[in-house]
Order: sequence, then structure tokens, then C-alpha cells
Amino acid sequence: MGKDILQLKPESVWKNFYELTQIPRPSKKEEQVIAYLKKFGEDLQLETIVDEVGNVIIKKPATEGMEDRKGIILQGHIDMVPQKNSDTVHDFEKDPIDAYIDGEWVTAKGTTLGADNGMGVAAAMAVLEAKDLVHGPVEALLTMDEETGMTGAENLKPGILSGDILINLDSEDEGELYIGCAGGIDTLGEFTYTPEEVPQGVAAYKVSVKGLKGGHSGLDINLGRGNANKIMNILLLKAGEKYGLRLANIDGGSLRNAIPRESFAVTVVPEDNKENFELFVKEFEAIVQDEFKEADSGVVVIAEPTDMPETVIDEKTQNNLYVAVAGCPNGVIKMSESVKGITETSTNLAIVKSTDNKIELATLQRSLVDDDKDKLGAEMRKVFEAAGAKAESSGSYPGWKPNPDSPILKEMKEVYNRKFGKVPEVKVIHAGLECGILGAIYPNWDMISFGPTIRNPHSPDEMVNIETVQLFWDFLVETLKNAPTK
Repeated sequence: MGKDILQLKPESVWKNFYELTQIPRPSKKEEQVIAYLKKFGEDLQLETIVDEVGNVIIKKPATEGMEDRKGIILQGHIDMVPQKNSDTVHDFEKDPIDAYIDGEWVTAKGTTLGADNGMGVAAAMAVLEAKDLVHGPVEALLTMDEETGMTGAENLKPGILSGDILINLDSEDEGELYIGCAGGIDTLGEFTYTPEEVPQGVAAYKVSVKGLKGGHSGLDINLGRGNANKIMNILLLKAGEKYGLRLANIDGGSLRNAIPRESFAVTVVPEDNKENFELFVKEFEAIVQDEFKEADSGVVVIAEPTDMPETVIDEKTQNNLYVAVAGCPNGVIKMSESVKGITETSTNLAIVKSTDNKIELATLQRSLVDDDKDKLGAEMRKVFEAAGAKAESSGSYPGWKPNPDSPILKEMKEVYNRKFGKVPEVKVIHAGLECGILGAIYPNWDMISFGPTIRNPHSPDEMVNIETVQLFWDFLVETLKNAPTK
């Protein structure tokens, strides 16, 4: 990793971000970073609490003369999405992130960067250790497992925090203030299949769909990018009908909250159909590349000879799988009528994977309207069940209802205008911030969210804009200085 990142401004934020990149912290594997943050707080001689699930709370008293200000909670999540390119060798539970400066951005080599939400956590840490800032009482709430279930937020206990204002540091466009977010629900389908002997007189192929951009299944769902699972399913379905293709195994997507960039399948086709099948794949690739030439120009579809599999999936389950995936809604379902340009309801077919005689399908529904989210989850279950799969929904979390009359919103708009000479945009976000859950536990909190500019989160193309980190920090410092009185 290039330590030249440590020379970037503001140095305190980049220093802490660098340290976080050196600590493995994929979702549900945050033990090392929890221990690091606990020591960080204790070394500063600040009150430091690690709760029952692993949330870290660090409290810093007001600076002299600011004791009468309302307490502010700086909130971010300590886990990161572990996504990598298929040709990148990286163990997210052991290896540091190999980040580097690329022009105006900081990014990582072949993996997610962890700026989501490492930048927010790093900024909170910088506030905690600063000796020259002016602020009222500050509490840092650093939650665990945000990306795969919001476990930390769900299990936060009332009474631990005493502040009045929550500033979530997990948004990804500088110059924008967020006052609402979508809720979400996971819907899973599962087929059980019978392994069958490989037919005689067949050739084995590894079929690959790769080179897609992927990205955040909420923020990027409206960009028209390809879904590797959907593309693969069309290929397998057509090749089964035309050339007698049989499916041995499939491995598409890896994370419930990421648009799938890659899908791989081991298949067999009759020897007599080899040439026609290979030509079909080339023609299919050209069609897909033309379809996504604007939104996802790097897509590649190939079929390569491979070792003969030991078994294939029984034909009935194979066909049922194709029906389920084909019938599965994917992408934007409805755009918001009240907030221009914002996705209101969406769904993402994130994972299609076979293992141990089962095929798992994982989807994530999001909506600014909780009822619509639940209705879409029910629709997904019906699609899976009609195709013969078991189906269930779980992990539902509420959206964060916007409050345009929020006092902290009014204050921060004025602060931003004084500092930068323009009024920030006020938005809601089609992603799952923790504010909805946290606000139910602490209903007295006035809440807002902002952050630096981050692009392509949840993918190996994730990057954070260097200039906006300074702007983000300056805005945070100025906001703390101007905290309202009690």
C-alpha cells in the first residue's frame, strides 16, 4: 500500500483511514477492528464502551465554554463489504487493503476500498483525538455488521447514549444532506436437487459472465447496469432449449447488497452440438455487449472447455431454476413521485449459487415506502414458490422518514452556506442507512447524514474523491462549532 496517502489533507482523517485499511473488517468478522477502536478510545483516556454485540461507543466531553451545547452523536459503521475481482488474490479476514492514489481519487487494487464507511469512522476518530477543535459533548457510535443485516444498530440498547443530535457519516455525495432513506428486506429461495450421472457423449464447458461494473444495489440500481445472474440465466435457458445443455453447477454473485458482476457455470452439451454452442455463445456475447454498451461496456461472455463434472443437476430442477430466475423482478420497480430522480422501490437478484445439492437464490428489496417493500418481498416469494423452491423473507429494517422541518437540517444548511457560499442539496437516499433503526430506539434524536464523495461502493471499483474529504471534514468541524444550545 502506498503510504503517500498519509500525506493527504486533512492528515488526521487520512491517517485514521489508513490504519483502518490495515485491519481486516469484513461484515461479521470485525473482532480486530473492535479491539483496535477500544484501545484507541482508552488510550485517549475517553469513556469507551463495547456493548454486547460489538458496537463501540466513545464519549468526549465538551471543550471549554461549549458545555451548554446539545450533545452530538457521530455515527458510522466499522464493517466493510468484501468484494474482489475473480483474478485478485485477497483474504479479507487476513489481508490489509492495498489502497493507492489514482489522480483525484483513492482506490484499491482489485478489491473494495472500505471508504464505505471507513471515511466516516476515520472522521469520527479524528474528532475524538483532536486537541484544537471547538465542540459540545460528542459521542462516537461505531456500529458493527451494517452491511449484512444492521445487527449493531438493531441491538443497540437505549440509555447508553445521551446526545440529542445524530450525524450519520455514511452518505456518499459531498454537498448533499440526507434526511431519509429506504428500508429493506431479504428474500431467499432454495431448490433441493438430485445429482444425476453425466450423460454420455458430452463435452464440458465453463461458462463465464464477467467484466460488469456491479456496484451498490441501492445507489446504483437505477444506472442500467447488467445483472450477471440474469444474463447467465438467459444464456443457459436458450442453450438448454437449442443444444441440450445440462447444468452441473452455478456460482453467480457473492453479496446480498451488491449488483452481481460475475456468474460462472459448469455445463455439458452433446458433442454433436459443440460447434453450434460455441458459436451461440459468441453471438450471445455480441448481443449482450450491444445491450449494455452505454451502461456496462466491459461485459464479457465466454465458454471454455473444462474438466468433466462428476454429476449434473436433475433436469426438472434445472428448468425450475430457469423459470424462477426469469420470473424474478430485478432493478427499479418504481421511481419516486415526490422526490425527483430518486428510486422509490427496487429489487436485486444478488446470488444464484449451487452447493451441497441445493441452489440458493438471494435477493434484496428496498423501498422508501415500508408497505411496498413488504409487498415486493411477498411477490418474490410467490415467484420462487411457483417454481418449486422454498422461500422466506427476513432481516426487514425500516426506512427513515424524512423530516423537512428538522432543526439540525436548518442549522447545517446555514453553516454550509456560510462556509462554502452555496446551499447544500437536501435528499433522501435509496440505500439502507441505520438512521431508521436508531431513531426507533432513540426517538428524541434529530438526525441527518452526509459524507465525502464515494463512487462504486460495494465493488472493486470503489473510490473516494480526495478533494471532497477535506470539504467533508471542514463542514463537520464547522457544524460541531455551531452546535445548538440545549
